[in-house]
Amino acid sequence: MRRLVKCWRTQRLRAARATGVLLAIAAGAAAGETSQCASNPTRLADQSTLNFRIDNDLFGGLGQDQGYSNGFLVTWVSPNLGDYVDDPCLPASMRRLNRYLEWLNPAGFDEQNMTMGIGQLLFTPTDRTRTDLIRDDRPYAAALLYGWGYNARRGDHLRTSQVRIGMVGPSAKGRQVQDWWHGIIGTDRFQGWGNQLRDEPVFQILHERRNRIARHESPSGWGWDAIGHWGGSFGNFATYANAGGEWRFGYRLPDDLGTAPLRPGGENMSPVRVHPTQMWNTHLFVALDTRWVLRDITLDGNTFKTSHSVDKRPLVADLGYGVAVTRGTWRFAFARYHRTREFNGQREVPTYGTVTIGKRF
Repeated sequence: MRRLVKCWRTQRLRAARATGVLLAIAAGAAAGETSQCASNPTRLADQSTLNFRIDNDLFGGLGQDQGYSNGFLVTWVSPNLGDYVDDPCLPASMRRLNRYLEWLNPAGFDEQNMTMGIGQLLFTPTDRTRTDLIRDDRPYAAALLYGWGYNARRGDHLRTSQVRIGMVGPSAKGRQVQDWWHGIIGTDRFQGWGNQLRDEPVFQILHERRNRIARHESPSGWGWDAIGHWGGSFGNFATYANAGGEWRFGYRLPDDLGTAPLRPGGENMSPVRVHPTQMWNTHLFVALDTRWVLRDITLDGNTFKTSHSVDKRPLVADLGYGVAVTRGTWRFAFARYHRTREFNGQREVPTYGTVTIGKRF
């Protein structure tokens, strides 16, 4: 009992510190908006956003507890920026970082912003009771990732690049977080975390292009749009090429290029020309993404050490659908995802849900 309480306190402290870092960054950016950003009458959409997202197969509605089992992500989204190096709306630490990453900073666009986030991903096999290595099921794996990204927009075109660095393995504290969560919801713990992937530093560079194919909005405020995307990822965490699209229908559609939460530049994080002045808006969305996967550390195992792995499938697709509601400066979104089988011998088609709460300030 004492160990459980100690573990809970430790994880709560870690989560509080991670969230606190982003809140401090957001507060600094908000202060910059008040003193400098907001003083610029030509600046559009000069508000930051803080998003908190939880992914869990509990929200999938099928009673699963396997595969991509749980994840969280805290993300800060900057206001629209003049540039990535000298804009006072960015904290000084981010401006200094961007001086060394100019090759990732797009130029010549009408609107641009920046994102920063920290999150954790947990992956487990189907049988939670076995303590031995389950050779015909996916490895236990946990990833703790920190990332930042650049979004640049010209009209109905968006270019987004992200960098993620972090750790896969016991240092990501996946077992402790899952045990804590299962203690809260009253379910049995997974017993095989002793077989998880070994510690390995990971990195990932993602790049994606989005294009609004069509948009129609009636005088009453109801409308729809269609957005296509293509891109890829490189790194020892994941390497793949992807393409897909998203369709949205609703009342007062937002001025951005995507809502689906699992896409870079999604979750309504792309630069906007103006924030809505109406009290509320809502829309439904359906998104499809297909990937040609060359590497996935959560299936292929450790890169430089011997570890458990499975025979992954090269082609994977995600179908997601959900609803997003914005009222004033608050935003809520719920989505459910159905993924094709990721490796040979996988018993169930993975299904999970995601909940996002965002606040502009």
